[in-house]
Amino acid sequence: MTRQPDAPRHVVANPGDADTVLRRLTRDGWVARDGFALPDPAWDVTGSRLVLHGRIGDPDTLQLAVLAAARGAGIVAVCDTESPLGRALLDDLARLGPVQHGAAEPAGGDNAVADLVPEQRALLDRLAAGDTIAAAAAAEFLSLRTANRRIAEARALFGVRTTREAVLAYLRQRGAPPRQH
Repeated sequence: MTRQPDAPRHVVANPGDADTVLRRLTRDGWVARDGFALPDPAWDVTGSRLVLHGRIGDPDTLQLAVLAAARGAGIVAVCDTESPLGRALLDDLARLGPVQHGAAEPAGGDNAVADLVPEQRALLDRLAAGDTIAAAAAAEFLSLRTANRRIAEARALFGVRTTREAVLAYLRQRGAPPRQH
């Protein structure tokens, strides 16, 4: 059985950016549907390649979007990421996997640091300071499995293969000098 790729999760600032992302996703074979309520009664909709989109303006809509993402639908949400609602959306979606901000193409851009969730930043900071993954996970009150997933997501964002390369890319983009041994 082949594993389905993760459904796309995008949080954008305005409807124009949402249109850009949706055009790209439909070109890649995703079926776009307005709103976050799932029409399919089956729990796992991963195989349907369905991407739901709309504005997140209240906690109920946020819950619908996160539930749809948990069930395997792609999400393109228009939301102010600086608002409490936007931060809650990003945190909840990040627990499911990588979240892209804006209409930019994922992976390896010059602003990948901006796409990291706070847990990833904290882990990369600790790794840059010389901690092991296990020590960094314990210090951040994360399980080792969650820490490894967050670091794997960071590697994908930076477009690198190793954790060392991800730490170096993080430091370079953040403007911090790498630690000397």
